[in-house]
Amino acid sequence: MRTYGRDSLGNWVQVETDEYGYDDAVWLTTLAQCLRLSPQESPFYAQYGIPAVASVIQQVLPTYYVNNLQSQFSKYFSSLQIALSQADPPIYTINVITNSGSAIVSRVEI
Repeated sequence: MRTYGRDSLGNWVQVETDEYGYDDAVWLTTLAQCLRLSPQESPFYAQYGIPAVASVIQQVLPTYYVNNLQSQFSKYFSSLQIALSQADPPIYTINVITNSGSAIVSRVEI
């Protein structure tokens, strides 16, 4: 399995299943991309994404949609928690315990 995500320099990188057969990095990258995706933006994955622009205009945090993403992606990890860590701009902290038992903490700005 593979997906693509951006590195710290903004370059696209390919993320694949690791040598032990775990897809945790693939699903974590996909989750980070979906947090930046608008609903129905993708022709293949229209059910993923959050209305970030509408949330900014209405000045309401997109927490409801982030919770939906958490429930959609929780089946791919041993544990998944997404919490709002900063409101302006909205930054969410993703805490993951992978299927291999590793703990990963990542921050995603929306």
